[in-house]
Parts: sequence; C-alpha cells; structure tokens
Amino acid sequence: MHVRKGDQVVVVSGKEKGKRGRVLRLLTGKGRVVVERVNMVKRHTKPTQRNPRGGILEKEGSLELSNISLWCTKCTAARRSKADLREGQKKRRICVKRGTACEAA
Repeated sequence: MHVRKGDQVVVVSGKEKGKRGRVLRLLTGKGRVVVERVNMVKRHTKPTQRNPRGGILEKEGSLELSNISLWCTKCTAARRSKADLREGQKKRRICVKRGTACEAA
C-alpha cells in the first residue's frame, strides 16, 4: 500500500475526482481505503441502544486504492512517492518530482 492511516490524499479518478481528505481506514484485504468526507453514502439504520433514534445516517464509503494519490504538502500537488532506504536511518517516503522527503501527514 502506498498510503498510511492519517495521510493526506487526493482522489485522482471517479465521481469524487479532485477531493482531498485524510485516510481514516485501510481495508487491506479488499485493496480499498476510507477517506474523510469523501464518497459519502447514506445508511438506513434501525433504532438501537447506541443510536436510539435510528434513521438515515451519512458516512464515508470506501474508494479503490488505485483511485487515490498521496498529497505532497511541499509541492501542493498529488505526487507519487518512492521509498528511501539509507544505511542506519529509518525508511522514509521521497517525492518523485522534487526528490525531497514527502510530508504527507
């Protein structure tokens, strides 16, 4: 997976194209991701103890992982990233266009 929980991402294709948000959840088995305030769906729920009124709730739906791209705050654009593995340092993501460390979160 090229994104992590908490990363800032942008939708690059589909009906939500151009919208930005933070990654809330990764569904690794399905290859999907849930992004904050993107792909909102309506869910009809029965009254429960947790939600006594029930009714129609709006929540985030999942997006295909291939339809999102990492948002680089330095470039202020959607960018691909690559892993930088240096001796004695932690693995970090590098912006492909600029060659500097991505500050995605």
